[in-house]
Amino acid sequence: MFENKSILITGGTGSWGNELTTQLLEMNTKQIIIYSRSELNQVNMKRKFNNERLKFIIGDIRDYDSIKQATKNVDYIFHLAALKHVPICEEQPYEAMKTNIIGIDNLIKAAIENKVSKVIDVSTDKSVEPINVYGMTKAIGEKLIIHANTLTNETKFVCIRGGNVLGTNGSVVPYFIDQVKRFNEITITDTDMTRYFLTLRQAIQLLFKAIGNSIGGETFVMKMPGYKIIDIAKVIQAEFGNENCKIRIIGKRPGEKLHEVLISRYEVENAYIYDENYFVILPQLDIKGLKEHYIKKNLEPLNKKEYSSSDYILGYNEAKKMLIQGGFIA
Repeated sequence: MFENKSILITGGTGSWGNELTTQLLEMNTKQIIIYSRSELNQVNMKRKFNNERLKFIIGDIRDYDSIKQATKNVDYIFHLAALKHVPICEEQPYEAMKTNIIGIDNLIKAAIENKVSKVIDVSTDKSVEPINVYGMTKAIGEKLIIHANTLTNETKFVCIRGGNVLGTNGSVVPYFIDQVKRFNEITITDTDMTRYFLTLRQAIQLLFKAIGNSIGGETFVMKMPGYKIIDIAKVIQAEFGNENCKIRIIGKRPGEKLHEVLISRYEVENAYIYDENYFVILPQLDIKGLKEHYIKKNLEPLNKKEYSSSDYILGYNEAKKMLIQGGFIA
């Protein structure tokens, strides 16, 4: 699928980008372009991989001319760049809008102009029935990506939605570990809070599923169980803390939900079971050939009121297994 292809990864120096690059380099790709704002992260990544098929471009998706130049002669784009931390986006909503909405609009225009084959936008559970700035900007980004399929027949645009990826920069697991090591305590917002979690390898598999199986206009969602944040905290407390390590409840932050939803009650009528690992959501927007393609597949409807992290919650032992799989504990 990627043999002799040129691939652009926006926001490519983060955890997703590093794992994606690792796997793509094993697939005989012609070139992988890492596009991001951080000079230091690019220098570190270049030293880490030391591979002539990697090309690094310092740029910002807010800058149309920059992203237009970067997308020349590119076959596939994985769009990872985003402002994603909920409190930061609440405090600086205009900055979130510039990256997560204007930036994605720039990317769409550049991809169409340069006749890129396919663009995969990485979205989030927080885009579903959003209550915070981050989720709202990502929801609009999804709409722009899906709508882009009506603007061209040459470039295909697809969304994926996932939960919290273990170990990504600033995510909850390394944050909890750091809290224990520095303060011998963990702070959580609510004992009943649940979230979806997946490993980096699972996240990349979702990207590859979207590239390989989509025809443009779909949103792919990985099937994931929910976990209680308190169980994640208890595992880390047991593994890294001492007998005096405490878990302290601090209350929900602005823009934070008790449970996350990956498929809303408004989307379920257009959501289907793609296979044993994935769901696919078709848009209400009429995109040429999309619904006909999936009618022929005869997929089973999702048949749920919604798909929420509170639907199927795994316990402490399963949370421990997940952290072992993620490489955080032995």
